[in-house]
Amino acid sequence: MAARSSSGRGDATDPAAGTAPPVGPLADGAVPLAILVDYDGTIALTDVSDTIMAEHATDAGEQMAARYDAGLIGSRRFWDSQTNQIHADAAELLATAARQPHDPGFVPFVRRAQTAGIPVEVVSDGLGFFIAPAMERLGLPELPVVTARTSFADGRATIAYPNGHPTCRVCGTCKRQRVQAHQAAGRAVVFIGDGESDRYAAGYADVVFAKRLLVPICLANGWPFEPWTEFAEIHAWLDARLVAWRRDPGSTSLPRPTARPFFCGPEVWGDGRDDPPALGG
Repeated sequence: MAARSSSGRGDATDPAAGTAPPVGPLADGAVPLAILVDYDGTIALTDVSDTIMAEHATDAGEQMAARYDAGLIGSRRFWDSQTNQIHADAAELLATAARQPHDPGFVPFVRRAQTAGIPVEVVSDGLGFFIAPAMERLGLPELPVVTARTSFADGRATIAYPNGHPTCRVCGTCKRQRVQAHQAAGRAVVFIGDGESDRYAAGYADVVFAKRLLVPICLANGWPFEPWTEFAEIHAWLDARLVAWRRDPGSTSLPRPTARPFFCGPEVWGDGRDDPPALGG
């Protein structure tokens, strides 16, 4: 009932739950790509974390949510404030999550990438505990899930951040670190997302597929992106790139991993920050 551990499974009470798996080196002749995918509003067609808050929290925190969506507060501060409003047991929350629909093209897209030997990860900055069960239902139990660790006791929820940055507290899950880990291993990173929690992955990824709130974020920052509405479109993009690459691996059909200047984190904000500079100055 929680985030995936590095061994492939985990639950909310497992100390390893949510721990990001190590990134393996790129093998000779392997496709030099990695694919990182947001969950809420991306794989799931609804924002499952928000739905759970709306249905099971005493205060859904709409004002805090608006500040977070505007980039004024960090996700860690936001979720710390929200989880203590949840009053339900894990079974009720998982039942709510299980009712949420998923993009029907996600599973075929993942299978296509896996057939080509391309690693795919789910990276989520939400509550996270319902993602591994969702992957089980979709027939993708092996898919790594990098997210928060939400635990339940006596009808209350608490949240921890095993994938947060060690000295920056703005994000609960540092998606930037996962992008850079795959790039350091020699893979260009394709990132797929839809909102504010994807800002710090989109700014470092090599190819960005953006919809909803992530589109104006990319536009405002001058980041190139591909608009999308369903995974079938990204599947077609991947197919075309793989065909061209296999014909000529030295061609420019696939992007190359590219280091980008830091625009977030302790390198530019200093250590121990809880909110992005828009609020903290």
